[in-house]
Amino acid sequence: MSVHGVSGEDRDDYTKEESREIRLRSRRLLLQLVRPHVRRITWTMVLVVISAGAGVVGPAIIAYGVDTALPAILDDQDWLPLWGATIAYVVSAVAAGVLMYVYTVSSARISQAVLFSLRRRLFDHTQRLSLEFHEQYTSGRIIARQTSDLESIRDLLDQGLNELVRGILFMAFTGVAMVLLDPISGLVLGIALVPAIILTRWFQVRSTVLFRETRTTSARMIVYFVETMTGIRAVKAFRTERRNDDEFGDRVEDYRVANHRVISIFGVYEPGIVALGATSIAAIVLLGGIRVIDGTLEVGVLLATALYARQFFQPIQGVAMFFNGYQSASAALEKISGVLEEQPTVPEPGEPAVLVHAKGRLDFDEVRFAYATGGDVLPALDLHIPAGQTVALVGTTGAGKTTLAKLLARFYDPSDGAVRLDGVDLRDLANDDLRRAVVMVTQEAYLFSGTVAENIALGKPDATRAEIEAAARAVGAHEFVSALPDGYDTDVNKRGGRVSSGQRQLLSFARAFLADPAVLILDEATASLDIPSERLVQEALQTLLADRTAIIIAHRLSTVAIADRVLVMEHGRVIEDDAPDALIAAGGRFADLHRAWRESLV
Repeated sequence: MSVHGVSGEDRDDYTKEESREIRLRSRRLLLQLVRPHVRRITWTMVLVVISAGAGVVGPAIIAYGVDTALPAILDDQDWLPLWGATIAYVVSAVAAGVLMYVYTVSSARISQAVLFSLRRRLFDHTQRLSLEFHEQYTSGRIIARQTSDLESIRDLLDQGLNELVRGILFMAFTGVAMVLLDPISGLVLGIALVPAIILTRWFQVRSTVLFRETRTTSARMIVYFVETMTGIRAVKAFRTERRNDDEFGDRVEDYRVANHRVISIFGVYEPGIVALGATSIAAIVLLGGIRVIDGTLEVGVLLATALYARQFFQPIQGVAMFFNGYQSASAALEKISGVLEEQPTVPEPGEPAVLVHAKGRLDFDEVRFAYATGGDVLPALDLHIPAGQTVALVGTTGAGKTTLAKLLARFYDPSDGAVRLDGVDLRDLANDDLRRAVVMVTQEAYLFSGTVAENIALGKPDATRAEIEAAARAVGAHEFVSALPDGYDTDVNKRGGRVSSGQRQLLSFARAFLADPAVLILDEATASLDIPSERLVQEALQTLLADRTAIIIAHRLSTVAIADRVLVMEHGRVIEDDAPDALIAAGGRFADLHRAWRESLV
């Protein structure tokens, strides 16, 4: 079960059925992750048990040394028991330390292997999800899944789980050792354990609420920071720095207050545990001392029980902290499992049709499309484009031009009807064949970190340097690329920061042309170009689009001039369809748009 509102949103108002499904989903994911490591986990648990046991025997050995070994020396000059106790104590201490190191390293390897698998799986799956998911699920939350959520799971696996298992075993072995040495001291410790459990439970419940509050306020602070830095140009343009400072200050203050509340409960819990431990030691020493005087208890046993009581309460805090880490990691795993449960809304066919060499004929057969958030964008579209034809789409904002292009690139599937390439439904084509046949260039010319040559070769990684330079020359990018510090080997840096927006657009053109698709879609792709660059690209387009089908979406009607055919769209319907000159002569909607554009140039 994958509910787009459940896995896609960070909600708190789940129904019981949804909450149950989310927990089951998380457990299934956890089992899938740990199943390959069952043997190593079992071996690690054995090491933990032995290590905890070796760490507990120390006071018992001391009791033996005081009560048995020392009298043997005084009475019979027999040093063997003392040497035996000393050697046993050293061996147990060394064994505990070595085993602790071994199981810590082993558990770290398990946790890193699990995290490695989860990171790769999350990244691979997120890449394969359809555009619809990414348009609804904000990038900030996707980043949180890969960063803070995975870090919460890492903290639990690396530290919290170790503290829980070792702490519980250590307390259990210590309690058993005390009861075996002196049942009365064991009873005192058991009585002291009752308020310790009550205090720990209070801390667990209260801290769960407060830690959730710190995570929420931290997330709000980070989101606001990311949004502000991402939109820094708008911040500078509208001079909103002071208002942003105040808004961010409020979020920082909320985070500070939440952390202060957490520190406050620590201020109650930690001294409370320390006080209970000190009281227990005092009671055990007092009662033991009286019995030593009466001769009913040996001094070594009293010393051992005092040592056991001293170390008994030390792991409790770690156990309590585990539950807070568990809450955080559990919530993170639920969110990650939700993303992994999402299925592409544009799935690849099980038995794809073969289309080795696409010619570029396009058909929209009774296509209806509606986004999940609204009504029909394309009510009923019938459109047929012969191979090799250049078609321009014009119309007002919201007319459905970009939606048509997204359907053609198969970012979405139509709600009804079919989009066909050379007579084959796009839903029947393998993704690799479709991507080779159809390439879309958008207004956002995104450049990845790497060299100019690597960015141009994105659609054809095995391209030679000569092919890369030929593509750049074809779109008029070679001159400015050659002028860069290292030419085609220049690192474009963060998001193409070394080149202008117009130059980035030229590089995206070169990237598309190098891919050599049968169908090329240009969605406002010349919007970032200046007039000389646009003319240069238009000259290149007339040559490079001669043998391929092209769909051009543009508000600049200068780009439309190279089209064989113009489609004027309104409310998802084609209201005019003819050659540019014919539409201008007809005096319809396109003629009005063309006239307004000409007047804007005066």
